[in-house]
Amino acid sequence: MTHPHPTRRILLAAISALPLQSLLAACSRPAPAAITPADFDPATTCDLDGMLLADHPGPKAQIFFAGQTAPVWYCDTVELFSTLLRPEQVRPVAAVFTQDMELADWNTPRGHWFDARTGFYVTGSRRHGAMGPTIPGFRNEPAAQAFADQHGGKVLPYAGITADMVDLSGGAGGDGRM
Repeated sequence: MTHPHPTRRILLAAISALPLQSLLAACSRPAPAAITPADFDPATTCDLDGMLLADHPGPKAQIFFAGQTAPVWYCDTVELFSTLLRPEQVRPVAAVFTQDMELADWNTPRGHWFDARTGFYVTGSRRHGAMGPTIPGFRNEPAAQAFADQHGGKVLPYAGITADMVDLSGGAGGDGRM
């Protein structure tokens, strides 16, 4: 006797193969390209306040929000943390970079970008950046500690920076309206 409908065994085999087909389809998609830090030029401005990055000392930062191919620039890491730690910041972050201030020249920092989420930061130092008191980043903890020993401050990992440590009142020559 022949059955005009698929047997239960064939139906179960077909259903059990569906997750495998989905997995194989996902594997055939190209992996998203790794995001690499950009470099700024003399005309690059801070997306938050319009200041020219090249005109100010101290660490700079950049965020690539999900779906963007160009970074949002910050003339100071204080602005970076202000953006990331605001409760209303809901845009997914694809990558965030800052400069390793062990290697970058403080007065004219260029290059030396690293994943900001892996770094160590110094809060409360005597060094100022574009926005006044700043939070310089370092790729490794010993370099951050050496900076803190020389310029004061406390070393914290990225996750240790909190919103109450972020002070934007020193920007543009102490203009508290910024």
